[in-house]
Amino acid sequence: MAVILCYGDSNTHGTTPLIQLGAFARHAPGDRWPDVMAQALGPGHTVISEGLPGRTTVHDDLVEGGMRNGMTVLPAILHSHAPIDLVLLMLGTNDLKHRFSVTAFEIARSLERLVQATRAELGPVDIVMMAPAPVREAGVLRDVFAGAEARQDGLAEHIAAAAARQGCGFANAGAVVEVSDVDGVHWNAGAHHALGEVMARAVVERL
Repeated sequence: MAVILCYGDSNTHGTTPLIQLGAFARHAPGDRWPDVMAQALGPGHTVISEGLPGRTTVHDDLVEGGMRNGMTVLPAILHSHAPIDLVLLMLGTNDLKHRFSVTAFEIARSLERLVQATRAELGPVDIVMMAPAPVREAGVLRDVFAGAEARQDGLAEHIAAAAARQGCGFANAGAVVEVSDVDGVHWNAGAHHALGEVMARAVVERL
C-alpha cells in the first residue's frame, strides 16, 4: 500500500473562496483535491491531506499566528505519518502576501529547503513539487496580496528548476486550475476535481 502525503495550505485544506475576511468555510469531503485524487487512485493507496490555511514555506506569520511556518511543523507531520512513499508539496501562495515581500525565486528556494528537510527526516523519499495556481488581486484578499501578481512572475518556472536540481517530480497546478474571481486565491469545487484527477494520473506514473 502506497502512502501519499499532501502537504500544503488552504487550497489543500479545501477552503472555499472568501466573501468576508475571517469567515472561513471548507468544501465538503470528496470535493477537495486530495479526496478526489484518493477516490481516483482507489484501494491500495492511502492519501493523507495536511493542508493548513495560511501556511507559508518557511516564514512565521506574526499577523495570523497559529504555527503557519511550514518548516517548523514539518518534522512532526512527517514522523506522525511515516512511512511515506510520496510527498506532494504545494506551498508558496501565502509567501506572496505583501507582508513577506519575497520574490518568486526566493519562494522556489524556500521550497527546496522543505525538500531537503523532508529527506533529512525520512531519507530518500520521493517528492513532487507542485507550483500553485497564480493568484489575482481581487475581492476581500486584494490588500492582503497587494503586488502579488507582479511578484509571482516566473514562479512555476523557478519551482520547475528547483525540482530538477533536487531530483523531484514537478506539477503545475496553474496549468489545470484557476483561482476564483471571488477572492483571487481559493478554488471552486470544479477546480479541485480537475486537479485531483490530474494528480491521480501523475501519482500512478510516479509510483
